[in-house]
Amino acid sequence: MSGIEYDGRAVCALEVADLEQSLRWYEQALGFEVVHRLESWGWAELSTPLPGISIGIGQTEKPKTDGGVVVTFGVHDIDKARAHLESLGTRFDGETRQIADEVRLATFYDPDGNTFMLAQRLVEVPRPTARES
Repeated sequence: MSGIEYDGRAVCALEVADLEQSLRWYEQALGFEVVHRLESWGWAELSTPLPGISIGIGQTEKPKTDGGVVVTFGVHDIDKARAHLESLGTRFDGETRQIADEVRLATFYDPDGNTFMLAQRLVEVPRPTARES
């Protein structure tokens, strides 16, 4: 048991060069919605379709996008999701890959080069449950 009492939310923070352009892309490409905005800080938090998971984007002159965490979104149909993103000009890192008979993966980038991944499970995997406190 950890000494941390989580509240059920997680925000993944990313750096972007143009907040307005990025907000449009995240809304159009991924279907996220702005839930909070701090104009004076050049910051916005966007909700995802996943309960409790948000993406925070902060405007900075030179975004650092090399290395770090890769946010991976589980999808039901990776080909359909990829086609949607490609129709908006989203850049992908090569073809969709399949790992054994378990999962298909496709790596893509936001307009600033932040890395994301789509994952379609090909086998049922038990969902993790929240730990009892």
